[in-house]
Amino acid sequence: MANADTASSPDLARAARKEKLFTSINKAGGWLDALGFSWLVPLLKIAAGDSPKEQMGELKRVLVIPLIGILAFLAMWAALAPQVQTSLGAVPGPAQVWTQTVNLWEDHVREREKADAFYERQDARNAKFAAEGKTDRIKHRTYTGKPTYIDQIGTSLKTVGLGFLIATIIAVPLGIASGLSRTFNGAINPLIQIFKPVSPLAWLPIVTMIVSAIYANPYDWLSKSLLISAVTVTLCSMWPTLINTALGVASVDKDLMNVGRVLQLPTWKTITKLVLPSSLPLIFTGLRLSLGVGWMVLIAAEMLAQNPGLGKFVWDEFQNGSSQSLAKIMVAVLTIGLIGFMLDRLMFALQRAFTFSANR
Repeated sequence: MANADTASSPDLARAARKEKLFTSINKAGGWLDALGFSWLVPLLKIAAGDSPKEQMGELKRVLVIPLIGILAFLAMWAALAPQVQTSLGAVPGPAQVWTQTVNLWEDHVREREKADAFYERQDARNAKFAAEGKTDRIKHRTYTGKPTYIDQIGTSLKTVGLGFLIATIIAVPLGIASGLSRTFNGAINPLIQIFKPVSPLAWLPIVTMIVSAIYANPYDWLSKSLLISAVTVTLCSMWPTLINTALGVASVDKDLMNVGRVLQLPTWKTITKLVLPSSLPLIFTGLRLSLGVGWMVLIAAEMLAQNPGLGKFVWDEFQNGSSQSLAKIMVAVLTIGLIGFMLDRLMFALQRAFTFSANR
């Protein structure tokens, strides 16, 4: 009997370790799903010793079927694209688009090498002047080469981030006030219904004139063109956050609000301790919608206003009219879609981190 107990001890320890490992994988599964990597969960479970047969069904659902859909799309694209002739030639297939993706990356690398060489020469020249005591001749200039495709992606992300931040700062307080007060909601609701459908193409001329008049002396870190695009994003993307925040606040359990009144909590504590924790799931839903709208609006605003970014890149390539332009435009379209997907996943991960429920 003692020998049986001794023999079973390693088995029990292994079983405990396996159970702990699977618990960790299940906890990580929520985050992997939020970030778009849910297909890793069945692979991790198989690696941890789970039955491959049990996990293959889940792996098929989250990985194999989506891959089949993507491969089918690529096959149809490759087959049908050469059949469509445009003024710039046949529509490029996946191979040509990939070639231009590599070319754009190589252009970025070459431009960065030029910038590094420029700064090295400048530093060497300034060091020489300093050694000779000619400090008055020391100058620090910024490299002014053309922005690369990667630089334009960075500009677009910075612009949409600024516009989204301004929209959030405006929309969340207004939404809280609208959800708490029927009077305020009645006053602001007609304005929401009027301005929510307005296109960015209509806002852009107004924003351009107002920003140009008010922001006459722009800061180096915030150019006028970036601010124009950001404000346009704000005006078009704030409405989903405002509406969902108001709905979330209005949906807070009345019994919970009554408890706050009984305890005579100040308005600020009522909002921070009762209202916000209960309405955060819907607020984050609004934020996700707003970010998606803002990203779409930004591309149109950059195209129309010729502000730096992906929108301007697309318009410049359309105007360029070279044999490679259409493939580069398709690279930009795929980039816009992938970045939009990643931004949505990021907001969903933040929702999981800061709310008690990710299912609303």
